[in-house]
Amino acid sequence: MRILYFYPENPLSYTQGNNARALSLLQYFKNRKIYLDFVGEASKEFEEDAINELKRENLIKNGYLLKKEKKSSNIIKYYLNYSFPKKFNSKLKDFDRTKFGYKEQFSKIVRDNDYDFIIVSYVYWSPLLDAVTKGCNTKWIIDTHDFLTSQFQDHKKFALDRYFKKEISVMKKFDEVWVISNEEKYLFSQFITKQVSLITHSLPNAIETSSKTEKTIDVLYVASENFHNIKSAKWFFKEVYPLLSSDLKITIVGKVGNHISNFENVEKLIFVKELEDVYSKAKITVCPMLSGTGVKIKVIESLSHGIPVVCTERGVDGLLNKTNNGCLTTNDPLLFSKHINTLLNDNEFYKKNHLEAKRFFENHFDVKKTYKVLDAIFAKN
Repeated sequence: MRILYFYPENPLSYTQGNNARALSLLQYFKNRKIYLDFVGEASKEFEEDAINELKRENLIKNGYLLKKEKKSSNIIKYYLNYSFPKKFNSKLKDFDRTKFGYKEQFSKIVRDNDYDFIIVSYVYWSPLLDAVTKGCNTKWIIDTHDFLTSQFQDHKKFALDRYFKKEISVMKKFDEVWVISNEEKYLFSQFITKQVSLITHSLPNAIETSSKTEKTIDVLYVASENFHNIKSAKWFFKEVYPLLSSDLKITIVGKVGNHISNFENVEKLIFVKELEDVYSKAKITVCPMLSGTGVKIKVIESLSHGIPVVCTERGVDGLLNKTNNGCLTTNDPLLFSKHINTLLNDNEFYKKNHLEAKRFFENHFDVKKTYKVLDAIFAKN
């Protein structure tokens, strides 16, 4: 079995939850000894040295980076194959992130190899297949990662009917659709006759290891530097932080720390290579998301260590159970702070939520569960 897997960013970059999901899929293919070639998008953060590292880790066989071609390299091709089609479809350009030369480069990779599966991450990267002639025995899979129509609703020219129809029509050209949450599976399966498979973000069970580590962090907050996280962090430090004891030791991990003021009891770690080490030292985590769709990867990471989470309602998006899952949920700043204080000061309450986190993770997000689902998908072909 030979697979071509497209994911635009570096899966080994630990600053974003979506990269963690991509890495977990690569680890599955490695574990099952499946031949896998990888295609990404070249950038300052994703260069050939990262591809070589993926090879050294035996996560991929061959790696390719799509590079934007210069307009001057072929003026006619630029206008006929890229510029004019882009302008013609400008009303829904949100669903096409390809740049000049990407489609031809991707098509050549496919032509030069014989793949049983081509997996594309994100609906807005599906145009990569526009120049690909599909083989009779090749199966195309779209790994959606998220419900994009919802992500685009703040755009100036957004229209729900057109955007949703476009997203569904793009998915229909694939043989199978992967989703990360039950809500998305239910929604998409109402409009798509092809197989819609729930591929949750899975992680190794680190609960026993974490339980043996000394807890030096009272509150851990892990987040990358995107619009949703920045807005949420500002809300937390404006509305919740003043209600907490100044004696608490709070650690912020990720580039969201660049947007948080300095506080005496707050440690900011912009980059941490081994997140496992930080999680294992934390008593609780917070996820104060106010917007954004889909499963919050950082919540699952916390649950994989048996760590209770205090979060807003958005924090449990995509979770099968909204209660009894190790997450204490509220949008009220006062109650949010009370949940934090109760977890840190009431041992019995903490143990109860720890056990709920443990059970919920083991039942839904342990790698063993997801590997069984993936095994069934690839065994059919």
